[in-house]
Amino acid sequence: MSQVLTESAKELLREPVLAHIATIDADGRPNISPVWVDVDGDDVLFNTAEGRVKTKNLRSNPNVAVSVVDPQDPQRVVALRGKVAEMTHDGADEHIDFLAKKYLGHERFQDRREGQQRVKIRIRPERIAMQPE
Repeated sequence: MSQVLTESAKELLREPVLAHIATIDADGRPNISPVWVDVDGDDVLFNTAEGRVKTKNLRSNPNVAVSVVDPQDPQRVVALRGKVAEMTHDGADEHIDFLAKKYLGHERFQDRREGQQRVKIRIRPERIAMQPE
């Protein structure tokens, strides 16, 4: 069953702070990656490129954990566990451009590689912890 993000959690996720995404590989080992995030309703979104470890792991095991710490106030934290609700190429290029604007102030994501296909990933939280509550 999904949970609802508090307004305070949404505010933090809307800020340009890095999140850490934990996925599980085929051998059951965790993998953690720093990513740019966005929020849509109560879902957390991030963007990656096809063929990366994150996409491989999430296709075989949709369970994920996300941690975000406010760099201005390390006591302000959002941590959640959930499942991938959607992995799509639709709108993924526009989404990475949105994230580049949010995090870097650039109109377009400048690190695109020839032939790279972007993937927008939607996480539906199942358990949320927020400090302060």
